Amino acid sequence: MIRRFVAFLFLFLLAAALWQCARRGSPSGGPRDITPPQLVKTEPDSMTINFKAKRIRLYFDEFIKLQDIQNQLIVSPPLKYQPEIRPQGAASKYLELKFKDTLRENTTYTINFGQSVQDNNEGNPSSFLTYVFSTGDYIDSLKVSGVVKDAFKRKADPFISVMLYEIDTAYTDSTIFKRPPNYITNTLDSTIIFRLKNLKEGQYKLFALKDEAKNNIFDQNVDKIAYMEDTLTLPNDSTYLLTLFKEVPNYNMAVPSLAAQNRIQFGYFGDATDIEINPLTPLPDTVRTKILKQRDKDTLNYWFTPFEMDSIVFTVTNEKAKVIDTFTVKSRKVGLDSLQLNANQNGSLNFNDPFYIAANTPLKVLDTTKISMMDQDSLAVSYTAGMDTLENKVDFNFKVEPNQNYQLDLLPGAITDFFGETNDTIVYNLSTQSYADLGNLRFNIEADSSAYPLIVELIDGQGKLKREIFAPEPKALEFNNIEPAKYFIRVIFDKNANQKWDTGDYLEKRQPEKVSYYPDTVEVRANWELEETFRLQD
Repeated sequence: MIRRFVAFLFLFLLAAALWQCARRGSPSGGPRDITPPQLVKTEPDSMTINFKAKRIRLYFDEFIKLQDIQNQLIVSPPLKYQPEIRPQGAASKYLELKFKDTLRENTTYTINFGQSVQDNNEGNPSSFLTYVFSTGDYIDSLKVSGVVKDAFKRKADPFISVMLYEIDTAYTDSTIFKRPPNYITNTLDSTIIFRLKNLKEGQYKLFALKDEAKNNIFDQNVDKIAYMEDTLTLPNDSTYLLTLFKEVPNYNMAVPSLAAQNRIQFGYFGDATDIEINPLTPLPDTVRTKILKQRDKDTLNYWFTPFEMDSIVFTVTNEKAKVIDTFTVKSRKVGLDSLQLNANQNGSLNFNDPFYIAANTPLKVLDTTKISMMDQDSLAVSYTAGMDTLENKVDFNFKVEPNQNYQLDLLPGAITDFFGETNDTIVYNLSTQSYADLGNLRFNIEADSSAYPLIVELIDGQGKLKREIFAPEPKALEFNNIEPAKYFIRVIFDKNANQKWDTGDYLEKRQPEKVSYYPDTVEVRANWELEETFRLQD
């Protein structure tokens, strides 16, 4: 009986095993690996003093890959030449840095790998991985920490370089334009906090840069900058706030070029309000010229009636900057710019924004007898139209009613440009929503009267300006007929009352005008009245 039971049990287990083997399916593979690579050894050891090696190696407990190491790797103090890094492009259990520079004497170096070292399979980063050594007899141990914020935007850019320059006999205000700092760190891509470690005692100047060229020096034309006005003395335990801004560049005219048979473009940096462009080459008497700023670009367009040319010599004079440049523009094969008209609003009209038609070539004549507007009942709509020669557009002013359709007709010859070219027949079909489709926001500011004047701006989730109100004195602010959405509110302390935000200037020791953001998002709903209050601190 026992034998029969044992035999039956054996057959049952054998069948069960065979059935499990025959099941179709895929293995689960186990839980997902979320553990970053662990550093197991370094050669030479981290925190080595009297360092004389030409290379370092870091060994890990699993295969690694390097991700964006050119941006993530920060060596402080900076090296003139980036270390040679290997292996590149292949999985390995070690990482090697070979120095190309001669290291400074009696200096503590910190190598921060950011989040560039990741495990090969899942990409888990080994965060805050650092290697420290000293070419002297001891490791410096002082620290500086703080936060970087953007002067104007709600969020700071990623990868902000934070720098310390030692104040010695060679240091001047222009040093940041000429050479890398003594110490540097980076905010990486997920935090606005910075920490500079392994610093020596002394006096320093503290900066932050959005270093577009990644050369550890300040380029005013492209980089954002933040600076601390006071001298930083170490040791101390203070925490610092750096406010990052983009300066208005110093005036500089780029080399002009022939962009079309009837247009030469003069790009520039800085303030071009006092620029004069004059040809030294005699032009035929039949040639007419006009200069216009290109919309939304730092470019002046020199328009001219086409003629046979080899080259034209120009002088460009900026009286304010006391600069005179001479340029030669050579002929080349290019097309001809012809009249194009574009409305700033198409389809649905905004109740609060003006309607206009912009041109790409200079406007000359507006004939309103060839323009008409009708509503959805085919009734004529009363309007006025005017030509803005500075902005190169035609402004239309009419009463915008809810739940309405408008048809704006431009017959041939309604608009004539500088070259005598006119429009073809154009029909703009425009419509408006119901007030019930939109929402209203009443925004109150609680602030001392000395905080005024203020500029209060409504911006969307992408940072685009949707509405703006200038408040020279305390009052309730009405944002009416707003598209339902979530918004942010930006408040600018407009100290000079010029109704715009003014940036800073490092060499002039001028910080940007202060900007505060309402701490919460504001959700505007259709057919809804919303009221919010912001207690503002100057």
